[in-house]
Amino acid sequence: MEQLGFITLIEADDIQRRVREMAERISIDYSESNPLIIVLLKGAFIFTADLIRNLTIPHEIDFITLFSYGEGTKRSANVGVINHIRSRTEDRDIIIVDEIVDTGRTLSRLIKTLEDHNARSFRICTLLDKPDAREVEIDVDYVGFTIPDVFVVGYGLDYRERYRNLPYIAELTPEIKNTIKS
Repeated sequence: MEQLGFITLIEADDIQRRVREMAERISIDYSESNPLIIVLLKGAFIFTADLIRNLTIPHEIDFITLFSYGEGTKRSANVGVINHIRSRTEDRDIIIVDEIVDTGRTLSRLIKTLEDHNARSFRICTLLDKPDAREVEIDVDYVGFTIPDVFVVGYGLDYRERYRNLPYIAELTPEIKNTIKS
């Protein structure tokens, strides 16, 4: 389906249904725990808000900003950190929430940091998984949808800080890219 010049990959209703299912599974898996949910900003904020509203377990939340895209659509091997986790991670069960797992470099860097700070356990929760883009092996525990290796926007994902507000996931077409100036 095409909307606003985008090719829709996942409809809004399907996203909401899947987020509820994921929250139910996490609530079961952590029924005896009070996990720390670490959210990768900016892209995962909408997904996380919907996810935690559907959790039935106590939990804490913290945020970290890592980046590898800069302003374009090309992935970078360099992962930068803008702000760090403020919560204590030692001997904690941690759920890392990301909006999309593609190369695996960003999560690999965060996992290394958590291991260095003696987290008890960690699992990864992502709305979107792109296994065909993987450059670093990452085990993802909770996956909303598996998608092809295309650049997507919507539901928190952006292109040059635009389109995060779309309630669905759409492929960014060359026509749309060409209409946006830096």
